[in-house]
Formats: sequence, C-alpha cells, structure tokens
Amino acid sequence: MRALTRDRRAFTGAALIVATGVLLSAAGLVAGGSGAARAAGDAVVLDEGELDLTPRLVDGKLELQIDDRSGDSAVVREPSEVVLHAGPATKEDLIGPAYPILGDTLLSAYFFNGWENAGQIFAPEPGWNGTEAGADTEVRLAGFEGPGRFAMYTYTREMDNNDESPVQHLNSGDSAHGAFTLAKDAERAVPTWGFTEEGVYRLTLAVTSGGSTDTETLAVVVGDDVDPDDVLPGDGSTPTPSAPPTSTTPSPSTPTAPAAHVIDNGHLDLAARPVDGALQFQIKEGTAHDHAWHEPDEVVLHVKPGARRKITEGYEFLGPVGDPVWWLPIQQLDGLVWPGWSTDQFKSSEIDGRVAFRLDAVQGPGALSIFTEGSVGSVTMHAHSGDGLPDTFDLSVPTHRHTVWTFAQEGVYRTTFAVSATLADGTKVSDTETIAWVVGDDVDPSTVTPGAGDEPTATPTTTPSQSASTSPTATASPSASTSGSANPAPSATDPGSASSGTGGSASAGGSGTSTTGGLASTGAQVAVIGGIAVLALLVGGGAVLFVRRRGTSQ
Repeated sequence: MRALTRDRRAFTGAALIVATGVLLSAAGLVAGGSGAARAAGDAVVLDEGELDLTPRLVDGKLELQIDDRSGDSAVVREPSEVVLHAGPATKEDLIGPAYPILGDTLLSAYFFNGWENAGQIFAPEPGWNGTEAGADTEVRLAGFEGPGRFAMYTYTREMDNNDESPVQHLNSGDSAHGAFTLAKDAERAVPTWGFTEEGVYRLTLAVTSGGSTDTETLAVVVGDDVDPDDVLPGDGSTPTPSAPPTSTTPSPSTPTAPAAHVIDNGHLDLAARPVDGALQFQIKEGTAHDHAWHEPDEVVLHVKPGARRKITEGYEFLGPVGDPVWWLPIQQLDGLVWPGWSTDQFKSSEIDGRVAFRLDAVQGPGALSIFTEGSVGSVTMHAHSGDGLPDTFDLSVPTHRHTVWTFAQEGVYRTTFAVSATLADGTKVSDTETIAWVVGDDVDPSTVTPGAGDEPTATPTTTPSQSASTSPTATASPSASTSGSANPAPSATDPGSASSGTGGSASAGGSGTSTTGGLASTGAQVAVIGGIAVLALLVGGGAVLFVRRRGTSQ
C-alpha cells in the first residue's frame, strides 16, 4: 500500500504540489457562513472551492469530517450532510497518460483536480488532510454505488516528464487499489478524482488510525443529468419528484409566438450563403454531411453552465483574474455549442475579394469577446464589445474557421452582425441579422424570443460609434443599420495581416499592437491539438496582443 505524503508524489490534482501551509485546526473552523446551497434533506451542495477530507480525533475518537473553505469562512461538515457536484465543466474529452486507470477505451470522463482543468474551472477541489488524526491513517473504499467507475490517483507534470506511472489510491473497478495510507504529515494532499459516467455516486469511506475507525458515505453528483439539489446526501437515494397538482379551473388561452429552435450543443457555422443571386447570413447546424439551415431570427443559442471558467493571468481584458467568464473554446467540447464562421458555400470565382463580418451591436448584461490565440500566448482580437463597436474582420472564399467566444455575465444577449461582399460582377450584397443567446441557466432559453427580441431596453447596449465613417477601401456596403446610429460599411481587412490599427486593452480600450495571425482553421488536427491549445490558452501568461479592423480605421 502506497503511503500518501507531501513529497513530490503527494497528491497535486493536475499540476504542481499545492502547499497551503498548516491546515486550520478544528478549533479554528467556524460553523456557518459558507453560503453553500441547501439540497434535499437539508444537505449542502458543494459545487466549487477548496475542501479537505480530514480524519480527526474528536473527544478521543476518530471521525472523518470535511473542512469546507469554499465560502467566506471555514466550516466543519459531516460527509453525510454534503453533496459534491462535478458539473459539466469538469468533463475532459482528451485521454491523458493517467486515464487508462478508468478504462483503456475511455473517450471522456469527469474530474475533480483534473489534468487539463485544475485551477481553471469552478468546481470542488477536494484534498486530504492527515495531520489531525495523530498518526498515519488507512483510508479504504468500503462501499461503492454509481453508474460508472470511480478512481482516485496522483499524476503530476513532473511524473509525466519522467515517464513514471500514475500512483493509484482508490479504484472501484480494481480490488488491488481499495485502500491507501494517508501520512500524518500530509497537510493538504490533492488527488485527482475521476468518474466515467454522469449520475449519482455514493462513496463509502472507512478511515482507521490508532485502533479507531469511522465509516462515512459521501454523495457525488456527476454531470447535469441529475439536479444535485434533488439528491439526498450520504447513503440516501434520489427522491422521485411528486407530480404537481392538477388544476380544475380552466385558464384563459392567450396567443403565443411559435417556440424558437434552441441549439445548446454541437457544431454551428455562422455562414455567408448565396441565396437567389444574393448573400444571406444564416446558421448551419450540424456537420457537412448532416446539417440543417436556419434563419438567425428563428433560433436561440444556449451557452450552458458548463462553459463557465475562471479568468486567468494574461486575459485581464475579460475581467479581473479569478472572476467567471462563459467560454466557448476553439475546439469542440461535447455539451457546448461550437460556433464557427463559414464562407465555403460560395465558390472563389463568385466573390471579388473577401467576405466581411461586422459586429454592429451587442445587447446584454456584459461584454462579448471573439478572438483567437497565437502560438506564444498572444491573442488576436476580432471583436470586443467592451470598448466600443463596430468591429470588423473578414474571410477569404471558401473558408471555414473557429474562434473563441466569451461572455462576461449570465443572461440574454443579442448580437447584430452585418455580413457583406462584392460579387464577381461588381454587385455589392449584404445581410444584417440579430442572433439571440442565452448564457448560463438563470433564463430558460425556450422562453426567449429569437432575433431582435421584444425587450423594451437591454442594457448595456453597445452600438456603432457616432464618429464611425465608411472606409474608402471597403469592398461591401451593407445598407441595413442598427437603431440609434448609422452603420459604416465593413472594411474588408484580414485579421491575419499585419498593420496598425485601434485595439483594445485590459477592458478599457487603448493602443493595440500589430501581430500576425488569423482565425484558426478547423481540420482533422483539431481533436489532436485541442487539449494542448486550451491548456496553453488558459495557463499561458504571455502578453495579450490585439489585432482588429474597425469601420473607422484602415
């Protein structure tokens, strides 16, 4: 049995050893004040923040407790009173060196302290504290219930560089790893916890030290198929919701608008498409061989809670480091929409020049940013509503690209895009459409009116600046305008070409620095490099560079 200590094999979750100093003693922890949500049976749902499972001597008897530091003050909790939630953001789709522990054919799983996501997402960060038991503690998986497999192990970047094997501690599918030793000097050991399927798990843990034993059952809800607020803690069961009472009083019927088509997962293209000799801006849902076309004012795009991430150093233009942002990455993640850009419905012979995409207005509770990441940690910004609009970028024909999309707050957004081009015969064509987005789960997307919507006023509203002027080099001139000011014609400039221009700075606007880069291509390599790209994007702390083409500059 491998002992758990604080040397370089000590639990680290996914990166380097986390040394947090001496853990607060039981006397130093206070009851109440964490702000955790209450679930069924008056349980506490913990869905983010730091916590430790601590075998502790209480009145001379060993007890397994949870030291919860997720709120404003630390709280000691009983495992039988807690439900841990591994939400959608804990899912990792790429297989790492340690993942065969959960199954060699595994394509994705959910992780606390995961290899890719540790420190970048809002999720529980469970560790182990061995200093309160007075001696080394044996931790045994005494019982297990769940829809899939569970494992707890240590695998560090250092071990990866040295080609070492993962250190397994617990594994529901391998009796050889049914227990481990928690060293008495392990102040905070942080393992990776892996779960292969969505659903409710119940981990029965027996801790033994100095001849005293305590057994507790910890409930863990994985994914979003089950609402953790409906789950009883400990060794309880998921209650069956009672049917709502049937009303015997008929309610008057009122006419309602047709329900919007809600898209909350999978590949999309925001596309310039030839229709009846003109250009139309439409949304393609699906793949090249299995897709459907939609008008933007017929759909609502839902950015689900799994897109919530932490802002990291180098990306302060999105907000303060550590604050949340709803992030749609450049590679596809199951469970999230994956919006790209497309001009590949046109042939190159049909267009003179390039197709311009201009973001004219954003209505919603926060800023929208659209950008790609460079190879050295720089960012090429294509549109950022936080420092004024319009913003324009363009694509050659035919092209298919993807970008990062971020939303600063939960709520309903409406984005107005003008798409324009010049046909081969010199005819200028354009289309302006508004797309409705619902970010997070505070609003039911099925209740949102698509397109421009029916809100009297959505704040903040970002519209084209009054000083915007038409670029003399523009190759297309959309005639539609956003309410409140005139729209300049999009400047058909390539975000990948180097030149001087106005760029944004950390959430305030300022001088941009020219760089070379464009919208990242979609291709067969995306699945292979996606994990590396996202890790570099989230962890890298390089300088943030902006390249944008506004309607007001060349």
